[in-house]
Amino acid sequence: MKNLFLLLCLLSVYLFSNAQTAPEPYGPLPSRGQLQWHEMEMYCLIHFGANTYLDHEWGYGDEDSKLVNPTQFDAKQIVGAAKAGGFKGIIVVAKHHDGLCLWPTKTTDHNISQSPWRNGKGDMIKEYQLACDALGLKLGIYCSPWDRNNANYGKPEYLVIYRNQLKELYANYGPLFTSWHDGANGGNGYYGGAREVRNIDRTTYYDWENTWAITRKMQPNAVLFGDVGPDTRWVGNEMGHAGETCWATYTPVAPDEGRKPANGYVKSELGTEGTRNGKYWIPAECDVPLRPGWFYHAAQDPQVKTSAELLDLYFQSVGRGAALDLGLSPDKRGLLPDADVASLKRFGNLLKEIFAVNLAQGAELKASNVRGNNRATYGPQFLLDKDRYSYWATDDQITKPELILTLSGQKTFNIIQLRENIKLGQRIEGVAIDIMDAKGTWKEIGTATSIGSNRLIRLNKNVTAKKVRLRITGSPVCIALSDFGLFKEPEHLRAPEIVRAKSGIVTITSAYRKSPVHYTLDGSEPVLSSPVYTKPFLLAKGGTIKARNLSAGLWGDIETKIFGIGKMDWKVLGTSDASHPEYAIDENEKTNWNTLSPELIKNLPYEVAVDMGKEERIKAFTYLPRQDDHIDEGLIGQYLVSISDDGVNWREARRGDFHNIEANPVQQLIILEQPVKARYFKFSALKINNGKGISVAELGVVTVL
Repeated sequence: MKNLFLLLCLLSVYLFSNAQTAPEPYGPLPSRGQLQWHEMEMYCLIHFGANTYLDHEWGYGDEDSKLVNPTQFDAKQIVGAAKAGGFKGIIVVAKHHDGLCLWPTKTTDHNISQSPWRNGKGDMIKEYQLACDALGLKLGIYCSPWDRNNANYGKPEYLVIYRNQLKELYANYGPLFTSWHDGANGGNGYYGGAREVRNIDRTTYYDWENTWAITRKMQPNAVLFGDVGPDTRWVGNEMGHAGETCWATYTPVAPDEGRKPANGYVKSELGTEGTRNGKYWIPAECDVPLRPGWFYHAAQDPQVKTSAELLDLYFQSVGRGAALDLGLSPDKRGLLPDADVASLKRFGNLLKEIFAVNLAQGAELKASNVRGNNRATYGPQFLLDKDRYSYWATDDQITKPELILTLSGQKTFNIIQLRENIKLGQRIEGVAIDIMDAKGTWKEIGTATSIGSNRLIRLNKNVTAKKVRLRITGSPVCIALSDFGLFKEPEHLRAPEIVRAKSGIVTITSAYRKSPVHYTLDGSEPVLSSPVYTKPFLLAKGGTIKARNLSAGLWGDIETKIFGIGKMDWKVLGTSDASHPEYAIDENEKTNWNTLSPELIKNLPYEVAVDMGKEERIKAFTYLPRQDDHIDEGLIGQYLVSISDDGVNWREARRGDFHNIEANPVQQLIILEQPVKARYFKFSALKINNGKGISVAELGVVTVL
């Protein structure tokens, strides 16, 4: 009897101990700053400066600071627009690669105090800080390490200057949620009048360990963003999406044996997907501009992303455990344009509408296992309590549990949300969601791989059910699942497709036959009074077409296409080239002229000359990189466009760089300083960024801007 009593006591102690012990953490864990970053989910990156006034993306460094004189600058308008979009913070570009500082720094005369704005007494960073404080958003800072203005760049002296700039920003504008650093480092520039190329070893020049130590000391909760971390990483593209599988853990990879990973070195597939069981907790940031470019360009006014496009990006970034960093570009007035503000507001309202009600609330929850049978501490009820860190956990040996939810009634939904308690690491590798049909049979409706801080499964159609089953299909350890939600995205009509043939004939197609397509040719948004598309039409001179499905009470997404002049009479001069240069003017984005075959390798430049059939008054040229699965092969870094009256004698129209094209391979607009008249033009690739040849989907000419 005594032995039995002792055995029972030991068993009780074991059960009690097991019931109270939390799961062991799995793998790397997020810091306090990283947890706060995950909770933000979305923030905006603000680009404004001399580039805004010069229609550039990257400045050379010799720009006059007096250019920057916004007549209506209003930080509250910009921050307020971000807040209306549901964003939780902003990152201000305090200094871009051109070196112009938007605060009155002591480190260089190339700063905002040399501008007539606010009579030389202005401080844009301070105004953003005060606006964030007033509106409840967090502030982050980007101070470009590359400085094309500074005479000391590339020398040890510059590192002291750069670190002093960081110290000023950290001391005077905190607290900061992030200190942002990208990979653009070194190249041609003004450099105090030297006008030369300065290349640096990005793995050693900035002495990142000691430079980032300044951040750790002065802004301990600010996450450090870089291509390969150390706290958050670049996702590997500027299109705003992470991989379908996206791990928060990551093992940075250097390009060469024996070299340290550093800014400017990232493998896109690792950036997009991360590393399962990676060495560090370095989650991904998905950056993408609201317009095609990061700085304001009037020509891009018709190309503001719609709320539906932003929602797609939200699901492809935040919905995959990453963060969405959306680029905003105030115009020359120092304000966000009305179209940008309106798109942000519609997006924010759409998010509120979708996530206002969790349809799983009130459900009866039945779990196949609860850790230590201790429901009070680890039960599934914590999935519905709106706390990211309370959680349902299972016993150590139970790695594939199931949960059945009996909803309060028949519910219609199309979005499933899952979160893990990431304080215990990223654990789950696979889930499946089932519903019970009218016959009492379970039917799978969705699956996912990585979960982490947030996972949104977006179904391709609505489903209605009273019983829903969650199955964990893969996990190396017991689970620690913190949230489960069912939501309904409101019905909206996807944008129609606009295509123009080489003949100049435009065709608009839509999947919604019951809802007519309305369109405009002046850049305005289509409304019910706009023309209805009934048949293909001619657009030989080019222009901006906007189209959407419209019916009473249901307005569809807008598609925008900007076309140059028609190419019906265009011909390539000399078409014997087996690389098919004629594909560059066939009005088909799915084809491309490329010289990537080994037998076509030759010395630069690669050129194509075009006869437009008659003289045109040209205001701009366009270059669209290839748009297929090999989009990054053959990207052109430097170009020359020449014009001719006879196809024999050529004169230069414009030469320059396609800045940032590898990260953002969208249509490039080459605006001429003054319109020119010509019948012939020649496009020359002077530098290739990637690959052994070039690729071009389309070349175009714009006569109206």
